[in-house]
Amino acid sequence: MKRTAPIFILKQQAKVLSRSEKIPLHQALDRIANRQGFSAWSLLSAKAAADESSASLLAEFRPGDLVLVASRPGQGKTLLSLELAVKTMRQGNQAAFFTLEFTAADVAACLKTMGEVLSNFSASFLIDDGDQICADHIMARLASAPAKTLVIIDYLQLLDQKRQNAALMDQVRRLKSFARERQLIILCLSQIDRRYDPAKRPCPGVRDVRLPNPLDLGLFNRTCFLNKGTLQLASAPA
Repeated sequence: MKRTAPIFILKQQAKVLSRSEKIPLHQALDRIANRQGFSAWSLLSAKAAADESSASLLAEFRPGDLVLVASRPGQGKTLLSLELAVKTMRQGNQAAFFTLEFTAADVAACLKTMGEVLSNFSASFLIDDGDQICADHIMARLASAPAKTLVIIDYLQLLDQKRQNAALMDQVRRLKSFARERQLIILCLSQIDRRYDPAKRPCPGVRDVRLPNPLDLGLFNRTCFLNKGTLQLASAPA
């Protein structure tokens, strides 16, 4: 779905509705979201954040970048990554989405909420939802990918879930070298630890990344953290 008005106008409409109907603001926000084709305000807000962030964010990335994109669930990191994929494809480049979390049908559904149709990108968008995804598999699938291809890995913590796969640290090192050698842009979507407290900090940081297995986050040369419509981009972990 595409919004029919800017997010600040929709918020104003919700405030008016809250007063006129004498209902809590969160209920009014959800009603406004329903009118826009979203089941909840949180989904509309996440889509709005992805729309506004992706345009300027894509210009920040350079071929060879290995980027960490992290948030708690429901904050829009997947939508943001798909927005970036659509934008790079519209610029004439290719994109790839490797997912151990979604299915190809889920990706198509996400694109539909963005007002996009997956079949429109069939020649430039690789979607791999196989169970064998790991660094070696990704590099093999992208052996002939052209420079500037945007690669999305969903998500980081699942790359070494199978015992036969290399350790996460080793896989990320190889992906970093691969991105640099082939001049690709690789985005690794990541979980944030559930103990992150947004009341203390508006956006999570590298200390909040969920790491069930050892990983040097310094391997990422860019980081991007999201929370409730706020996006923080940095050149290196801090």
